Amino acid sequence: MNKKEPIIKVDNITKNFRGLKAVSNLSFQMEEGKITGMIGPNGAGKSTTFNMICGYYPASEGRIYYRGKDITNCKPYEYTKMGIARTFQIMKPLATLSVLDNVVPSAFFGRYRAKTLAEARDIAKEILEFTGLYGKKDMKAGEMGTPDQKRLEMARALAAKPELLFLDEAMAGLNPTETDQAIELIRKINDSGVTVFLIEHIMRAVVSLCEKVIVLHHGEKIAEGTPEQVMNDPYVIEVYLGKKKES
Repeated sequence: MNKKEPIIKVDNITKNFRGLKAVSNLSFQMEEGKITGMIGPNGAGKSTTFNMICGYYPASEGRIYYRGKDITNCKPYEYTKMGIARTFQIMKPLATLSVLDNVVPSAFFGRYRAKTLAEARDIAKEILEFTGLYGKKDMKAGEMGTPDQKRLEMARALAAKPELLFLDEAMAGLNPTETDQAIELIRKINDSGVTVFLIEHIMRAVVSLCEKVIVLHHGEKIAEGTPEQVMNDPYVIEVYLGKKKES
């Protein structure tokens, strides 16, 4: 039986910024239908990697493949047509527009683009129902708190009907209860058939959600495996806690 092609394959990518090597010879794969996480200390190269895979930064070296197709030089606007969407760590909703009107534009892009405004509004309403924001659809987006704005960020991405969703610290700034609610929504998104790749600092969320975790430090991969494997890796413990694991 042939092994299934990974949905994303990253092959020895490197990113240099004016001589500074932010990411060095990084390789990994994401399996379709699963949740893959990337962790590491601040400055480890996570966001740079994320932005290279999403087309925001060109890779200095190496290749990136989506379903076997080389997408290394694709532009960000080409990604939605391929079935890839992303969120941003810093939410920038259209603050004076309603929650519904924030989501409607996304429905005109992606794999199943709406042909009319009425169709786009129907898609947006469906996504707001899915993400638990339907009751706030007429509220101005800028008047919502952080948890709902995080949820809106996901809703805007989901309205493009992606097969692969990139989440950039979707739980940053949330309290434990809000984090649990976010975990539940991300699991629901994955259960609907969307492959998820996330960068996250909240380890409880990573352990709960991810089947595979990649650990970066100083732009290099230092560990990869199940959450249990990486959390018990002596070098990962040293990097995160600043001390070696006691035997």
